[in-house]
Amino acid sequence: MRDLNDRRFLADYGVHFPDTAVYAQDEWRSNLPLAMDAQPQLITTANTGIPAFLANIVDPNVIEVVLQPLRAAEIAGGEIKKGDWTTMSLMMPLAEPAGHVVAYGDYENGGTVDANVNWVARQPYHYQTIKRMGERQLAMWGVAAIDYSARLDASVAQTFNRFQNRSYFYGISGLQNYGMLNDPSLITPIAPATKTAGGTSWVNATAEEIYRDVLALYTQLQTQMGGNLEMTDPMELILSTTRQPRLATISTLTLIPVIDAIKRAFPNMTVRAAPEYSTGSGELMQLVVKDYQGDQTIWAGFTEKMRAHPIVQELSAWMQKFSAGTWGAIIRRPIAIAQMLGI
Repeated sequence: MRDLNDRRFLADYGVHFPDTAVYAQDEWRSNLPLAMDAQPQLITTANTGIPAFLANIVDPNVIEVVLQPLRAAEIAGGEIKKGDWTTMSLMMPLAEPAGHVVAYGDYENGGTVDANVNWVARQPYHYQTIKRMGERQLAMWGVAAIDYSARLDASVAQTFNRFQNRSYFYGISGLQNYGMLNDPSLITPIAPATKTAGGTSWVNATAEEIYRDVLALYTQLQTQMGGNLEMTDPMELILSTTRQPRLATISTLTLIPVIDAIKRAFPNMTVRAAPEYSTGSGELMQLVVKDYQGDQTIWAGFTEKMRAHPIVQELSAWMQKFSAGTWGAIIRRPIAIAQMLGI
């Protein structure tokens, strides 16, 4: 029986010791060149690991980028369609009753009444964008399980909505098309009161100082409206998203937030916020009578919300035009909007 310690015997039968690197027969041990030739040598480049993509996964949930909120239509009380893509202008009649009286006499024919009508003009702005898709482009996005065509459709809707929202705030330069923040008919903003901490900003204002600014704005609105308001009338208090939290300031006297005190004094007042009220001239606040005598104060108007034109087939691609139109914000009663700048 062969000795189990005989390494040649063990090697013939495929027996290897894991803690031994190389075996050689005893008669070969003194022949160093032969031993060196027996060492394994790499012909290929040394292994650096597996391809990185094999250890990568793709999350099927698509994360949407967070954009600024679109609040203009909400502030205006909704959007209104006026005309269509063929409409070139809008004329709005503004009627004013007039007349005078004289002392009565049986044979006196004095006194008269009249009606004065003016026409206020606005111009629409029609705009467009193009959706383009390549055949190979769509196929490659499909490899990543991305419906690129649907993504482009969503981008068209988002682009139009964002432009429309901006037009409701700022209008269109060069046209009789204005916004809620820059309509030339708006009455000049009043200034806030100087605060105990200095300046007019609400940043370091007390709850009582903030409340007094809101009361001052309502007083200005009542003056503009000729005393036709009641504190129970529906109104909107609009300010920036950075100033709205200041309405939660707690009063040191009543231990209630400013917003609660406002709600008690003006039970039908709604507070709204939009980033656009942080203007280049300072923090703006508006107090708006939503409607008066059945007339809505602000229209957020459009001619076409979105018109999808025919898809055009190219050699290995497609393109499609989309169009829409905006009137900006049509302010029907400028006196129903009071402003305060610098809060």
